[in-house]
Amino acid sequence: MFTKAQFVAALKGKLPEVFTTKASADKAFDAFCSILAEGIADGGIRLPNVGSFSVSKRAARTGRNPQTGATIKIAAKKVVKFSTAKALTDQLN
Repeated sequence: MFTKAQFVAALKGKLPEVFTTKASADKAFDAFCSILAEGIADGGIRLPNVGSFSVSKRAARTGRNPQTGATIKIAAKKVVKFSTAKALTDQLN
């Protein structure tokens, strides 16, 4: 799995004329993540050749505590879903 440090180093390596320092690549990564989070919060975002992120609602449900076996209520919440683009799926296979 790629870590943030590895991703930043790879970003700097691919675009050395744009990112002259690791700090500038790190700032770009942080900005990308911030924009991505805002886009997802606004309902979703599509990245060509990568995939799309969307928000889905998970209904409230009843669960079970595995340690005690007691029944618990799990609250409804929003979750992020990711669907890969066909180009990425084809590249992986």
